[in-house]
Amino acid sequence: MNLHALADTAPQPWANGGGVTRELLAWPTAAAWQVRVSVADIGQDGPFSAYPGVTRWFAVLEGGGVALHLPAGTRRLTTADAALCFDGADAPGCTLLDGPTRDLNLMLRGVDSGGLQAAGAADWVSPRPHRAVFTTAAATLHTPQGSHALPTMSLAWLADAAHQPWRLTGQGGQGRAWWLDWAFR
Repeated sequence: MNLHALADTAPQPWANGGGVTRELLAWPTAAAWQVRVSVADIGQDGPFSAYPGVTRWFAVLEGGGVALHLPAGTRRLTTADAALCFDGADAPGCTLLDGPTRDLNLMLRGVDSGGLQAAGAADWVSPRPHRAVFTTAAATLHTPQGSHALPTMSLAWLADAAHQPWRLTGQGGQGRAWWLDWAFR
């Protein structure tokens, strides 16, 4: 099990000064990634960076939420909403709804399929071989390989986990979690 804690990840300031990003996973390398999972702290209104050829998922972790100004219209997202999937080339403008936010991003380039969805109490099984979980509160991830303690604000992932039942326990209603998965062409 690969584990990346937000607390152990250095923030990278944005060129436009609007926030910082902590990259939890860039695979296979940071320079030539096909999969990128990050947490962004957005401190002010402004545009997202354009990522042509990238499918992007975005979920609000903390704060009052955002309005993303996409070509198809404005989408308001808060901590209560499902992750939004959009074309990374769209580079939406972002307006903060009520102060700074912290957000989870999954970006896929050259990947056949993938997704980001809220984790529930039931077992999660996916046919995609690359799987991960991000949790905002300390939890335990149960997989066929064993039980894995996850710290607050952390990402755990495996590269060969297709069809395995995964279950998350121990959050005690104190946080939220998301399942992430992807398959290469």
